[in-house]
Order: sequence, then structure tokens, then C-alpha cells
Amino acid sequence: MRSLVDVMCGGIVSYLRMCNHDTVYAADRDLEADDDLLAVAQNEGRTLITRDVTLANRATDSILLESRDVEDQLGELAAAGVDLSLADEPAFCGRCNGPLERVDPTASMPEYVPDSIEGDVWVCRDCGQYFWRGSHWDRVAETLSRIQ
Repeated sequence: MRSLVDVMCGGIVSYLRMCNHDTVYAADRDLEADDDLLAVAQNEGRTLITRDVTLANRATDSILLESRDVEDQLGELAAAGVDLSLADEPAFCGRCNGPLERVDPTASMPEYVPDSIEGDVWVCRDCGQYFWRGSHWDRVAETLSRIQ
């Protein structure tokens, strides 16, 4: 799914990206005005995810969320048919939505990447952030298991 998430729903952005949904967050592009949000959603073929009833009604394709709670919002997305399964091979950066590529295990990595990682490491081609399946991945998996 290609989505544009309104600033009112920012807590779900990393979950969607970790489930391999191409997810633009409005705040990352300084999108505030409704017309700007609608234009980006239309021009990029994205589903607008928002809590704003009026905005959702104006969009060509939208998912209207009612809750303010992230876990409840994820439940609403699942009820709307959005697949919330963690990706075996992540494709999108959790920070900027850029493309990820697997890092050669023998390559040099930044100091913040633990030496004891068992498994794959990915790097964002846009922002350079490194990702691996650690405690954050486990917490997201636990949250998503309660949704489905």
C-alpha cells in the first residue's frame, strides 16, 4: 500500500513502514494544509490516512481513523483491510521511508550497531540509517500480534 499519513496519526508511521507499506508522513514533508495533502495523495497515488472527517471525505482514497491511541488506530487499519504483517525483508526506512538494502556482514558499520547482532542488517540508501531485528522489532511484533 502507498499511503500518506496525516500528522494526527504519526504514531502508526513506523509500523506501516515495518510492514513494507510505502508510507509518507506529512510532517516529514512539511505538509499542513488540506489542499497540499490532497494534492500529494492524488499525484503520488497514495491512500490518505487521517482522523479529519472533512479531509477524508475530500480525498479520492482515504482511511478515516477515529481513535487517538496508536494500537487502536492499528486495529482500525487492520479492520479496513491493511495487511499489518512484519516484513521478512524490510523495504522502507523507518526514519525517512527511503529504500533499504542489506548490508554485507563483513562491512564496517557505525558504532551504534551492536556487534552481537544475529541476523541481517539493512541501511537506508537515502538517510544512511542502519536497521536490524532487535528489541524494537520484537516490541512491534508483540503489538501487531495483539491486533490481528
